[in-house]
Amino acid sequence: MTPRLTGLRTCLAAVAAWLAAVVIASWSVVPAVSVRAADQDVGTDAQREAGKQLYLKFCSQCHGEKGDGEGYATPHLNPKPRNFTTGKYKIRTTPTGALPTHQDLVNIIRRGMPYTSMPAWPSLSDQEVSDLAHYLTTFSPEFAKAENAAKSVDLPSAPRVTDESIALGKKLYEETGCVKCHGTLGRGDGPSAPTLKDDWGNPIRPADLTQSWTFRGGGTREDIFRSMSTGLNGTPMPGFLDALQPEQRWAITDFVDSLSAGGSASYSNLVVVRHVQDPIDLTKGTANFANAPAARLPIVGQIMEPGRSFHPPATSVLVQAVYDAESIALLVRWHDMNADKAGKNGPSIAVPVEEESGAPAAAGAPTDAAAAQPADPFAEQAAPSAPVSEFSDAVAIQLPSQVPVGARKPYFIFGDGQSPVDLWFFDLAKPGPLQFTGKGSTDIAANDTGDVTGVANYDQGEWSVIFKRPRRAGSGVPFNPGEFMPVAFSVWDGLSRERGNKRGLTVWYSLYVEPEVVPSPVGPMVKTALIILVLELAVIAWVRWRYSARGHGALGSEPTQPTATRA
Repeated sequence: MTPRLTGLRTCLAAVAAWLAAVVIASWSVVPAVSVRAADQDVGTDAQREAGKQLYLKFCSQCHGEKGDGEGYATPHLNPKPRNFTTGKYKIRTTPTGALPTHQDLVNIIRRGMPYTSMPAWPSLSDQEVSDLAHYLTTFSPEFAKAENAAKSVDLPSAPRVTDESIALGKKLYEETGCVKCHGTLGRGDGPSAPTLKDDWGNPIRPADLTQSWTFRGGGTREDIFRSMSTGLNGTPMPGFLDALQPEQRWAITDFVDSLSAGGSASYSNLVVVRHVQDPIDLTKGTANFANAPAARLPIVGQIMEPGRSFHPPATSVLVQAVYDAESIALLVRWHDMNADKAGKNGPSIAVPVEEESGAPAAAGAPTDAAAAQPADPFAEQAAPSAPVSEFSDAVAIQLPSQVPVGARKPYFIFGDGQSPVDLWFFDLAKPGPLQFTGKGSTDIAANDTGDVTGVANYDQGEWSVIFKRPRRAGSGVPFNPGEFMPVAFSVWDGLSRERGNKRGLTVWYSLYVEPEVVPSPVGPMVKTALIILVLELAVIAWVRWRYSARGHGALGSEPTQPTATRA
């Protein structure tokens, strides 16, 4: 071989070695960049930077600047804000344990999480929401791994609902163990409900399946089927994608959907008190209210005065009211996963200020190991014992002490010095209610006249509490037919250590005492229609008479003969 050929081969070998080194180096230096760009929709540097600015402005207060869920508002929030660094997201179209898709993140930002501190963001543009979603992926290294590329599961279109599918769904609901957390009637009162925790050790409540408007991620059949299939990462709720066939998951979906009876809260602002002929008998319980209309009123947290409750467990109360010749009675119902009747409660029990800086776990909460969810959702396990709180459940009805003059009402948090309130308070660990006079949250005095009586019952996740009082008592406002009266409600959850000012409550609504005999609209309608008919017939007769008279006059007159002219 000539020296020239030998040199050429040496040169080519050197070039090939250099190219190989460059390729190998490129593989070892930029795999994360190529994977993130090719396998994960994490956006461009510019999009992530734009998302960062939005995140710091709108999201960091709760989720923290580092995305770890430790913002300065976090101690006041329940459930806790999402810790993005773990890569665990509840609402997804991907399998259990998987990362969400970019569209999953966009959807949850846009729609928010109902009945939590996470609001919807309809004011942000599509591009802004997309940029935010891209920025969230920077908090967890899991998004940089090729094997974690998000891929949605198959979510078929919803089939038609049938009675057979609902019946099958109920059977599967029981067989798969859903009752352990959600309860037999879906009210979130299963034996395991008070003991559940999320992956970070925070107490967590199972969804109340009878109130689909409160579901995280939406309450449509498609939303329920998705959650049934994928589960909620970071919570004890497993996915049933591999455990159940699609038709079985749709059957459970149909049963769950049937529990909500319409899927809308249908909140009201008026409680109608209906007259009943038979005397109100507390021993008959809820049967007294069989024909009374029900009004659902939203419960919000008391956050105006010290001792605040930022996220009360009760989200609404259902109220019915009746009256007879002597008395008025109100039935107040709400769902509670546990009946706390061993402790005590009161409207003026002081709440330490330090409780507002951090939400303590429920009394007697189990360890993480006790709350861990078994890998097999069908596995049998003994139901853990419910925690015991030092505080009991309670409920109160608030009315003005005197009939309001004009539009002014008392301050809705237990009245004020100028306009006190009459407070009917029922500690549900006690046999009956008591009365108090409130002139503000720091000025509540016992004023038990014995006029207010009542009974309470807890059954399968629902409290039913009846208050009864004479319509014209020795103290307090009278209840007269045809009149309106302001009314407000408060609910205390003992397991959440609610007492005193720490509670859920409503604003002022109206109580309307319906007249004893409501006039039927049919009679006046028929009378009005007959009057109109008579007037119309009279007008028609008059017009015909006038027309006939003018016609006869024209025929009887001598016609005017035209003057003939001769050509």
